[in-house]
Amino acid sequence: MEIIVKKPTEAEKADMRTEHVWECIVSEFDWYYDSEETCLVIEGEVTVEYDGRSVSFGAGDYITFPKGLSCVWKVTKPVRKYYVFK
Repeated sequence: MEIIVKKPTEAEKADMRTEHVWECIVSEFDWYYDSEETCLVIEGEVTVEYDGRSVSFGAGDYITFPKGLSCVWKVTKPVRKYYVFK
């Protein structure tokens, strides 16, 4: 399982701006994805640890989390993101 982090295309940005917004303060928590999630970070910084690896992302990043992923979110700067579950 892999978390994909990339810079979004203009079309992906436009699509995500129609989705819900999620916000979180600086914190650390366990999370399990029972469906795939795609998100576009508006602001903040996060490191996600999974399977002995970690990935960091922040404002402007477009991320896909695979279905079945267990991970730990470490929010290091308050985060806001557009998101959609598939």
